Amino acid sequence: MTVAISMLRGVNVGGRRKIGMEALRKLYASLGLRNAQTYIQSGNVVFATEERDLDLVGGRIGTAIKRAFGFRPEIVLRTVSQLREVVAGNPFATRTGLDPRKLVVMFPAGDPGAENLRKVLEIPADPEELHVAGRHLYIWFPNGVGRAELSLALVEKTLKIPATGRNWNTVVKLLAMAEAMEASSQS
Repeated sequence: MTVAISMLRGVNVGGRRKIGMEALRKLYASLGLRNAQTYIQSGNVVFATEERDLDLVGGRIGTAIKRAFGFRPEIVLRTVSQLREVVAGNPFATRTGLDPRKLVVMFPAGDPGAENLRKVLEIPADPEELHVAGRHLYIWFPNGVGRAELSLALVEKTLKIPATGRNWNTVVKLLAMAEAMEASSQS
């Protein structure tokens, strides 16, 4: 049994592309995905599956959402071990006094490639700070995302693949949920 975390891009943002979390949990259950748990209203779902091919799972989720809600969001999937690596790779971990709501991790839907990641680091970002670890981007927004000089749309365009962002509190909570589900499935 694999425990996975799915993050839907652009769901319930600005009153558009709405999906209720209860409906989302039921949709996941209808696909044979077990113990689906949602976190906040932005399409974060932790679930268990016997399927090893997460790309296949993501495709099935996207198709089912399109059929049920009339749009197909990008589905970003990570395993528990991959999300642990994201948390362990936080380049801001040793800094004190950072508000975790102002630290965003960008999760690309696939591998953007080293060249595109290098180009992202060349984007003028001051006062924001941008770091890459693996295929993930960590962005510190000292004035908050709403007042940022750095455009997340430009970051995504430079990556040349879809990506979705989650603040640090959400990343840590999703990992805790996934680890708890993983532990309960092993006992």
